[in-house]
Amino acid sequence: MDDLVEEIEHDLEDIFEEHIGAKTGLRPKGNEQERRDFRRFYFQELRRLQIELVQMQDWVVETGAKIAVIFEGRDAAGKGGVIKRITQRLNPRVCRVTALPAPSDREKTQWYFQRYVPHLPAGGEIVLFDRSWYNRSGVERVMKFCTEEQVEQFFHDVPMFEQMLVNSGVRLIKYWFSISDDEQEFRFQCRIHDPLKQWKLSPMDLQSRIRWEDYTKAKEDTFERTNFPYAPWNVVEGNDKKRARLNCIHHLLDQIPYKPVEHDEIKLPKRVHHEDYHRTPVPESMKVPHYYQAG
Repeated sequence: MDDLVEEIEHDLEDIFEEHIGAKTGLRPKGNEQERRDFRRFYFQELRRLQIELVQMQDWVVETGAKIAVIFEGRDAAGKGGVIKRITQRLNPRVCRVTALPAPSDREKTQWYFQRYVPHLPAGGEIVLFDRSWYNRSGVERVMKFCTEEQVEQFFHDVPMFEQMLVNSGVRLIKYWFSISDDEQEFRFQCRIHDPLKQWKLSPMDLQSRIRWEDYTKAKEDTFERTNFPYAPWNVVEGNDKKRARLNCIHHLLDQIPYKPVEHDEIKLPKRVHHEDYHRTPVPESMKVPHYYQAG
């Protein structure tokens, strides 16, 4: 029940977007009953998929598998939302998210892939890259943070880099989240109106609106030159957030040949009591005030 309540709390963000869309006229109000029915299905299916993710995690630990998942795509396309739902029930010591900041002056002088290498998975680990080395053929290229010669060098090197990862036993899965022009504008408008999301609107996000067509060209070039048989791209249609999350998680589970791992039955041991044990009261000065009282 606690899991359901937590997801409902996350779902409030989507409900707020629907409210803004109807209020501003940016999105049709739609059928309320259909939304309620799908929301109920979404909660049930997400929980089922998250149980499968836990089983997959157990298999990864048991077998020492190495899994790297790349999430790329338009700004506000829903990458963060699906990453949050994947990691929500998993052990952070097994499954971690890597979201690197802009490179430092020192990192700019390194081999381009060098700063990503330390974050790759070891045996028994899953790493989710919230943006990856494909920054070079996307953001950096469009924003002129690198030269065309550096872009060409990237395209020359990336097939060998990813082939080496696969040859070393890493299961490399690449996702691209795609949304329409209108949907991105709507989500940016929601961020403008939501004080909890305004921090997500960076100058780079605003530039992505201006340079929409440039990003499209960069994406198409990236697909054409990096859709390798050993590391293909998988495009997630992201206009519908909830369906995109379910589709992506379902597809991810399909890519990994996991099997349920048997565990010994867990039995809670009895609490040991000692006659000479006395719990020391916490001083009142150390207690956080009861701002919210029960009942």
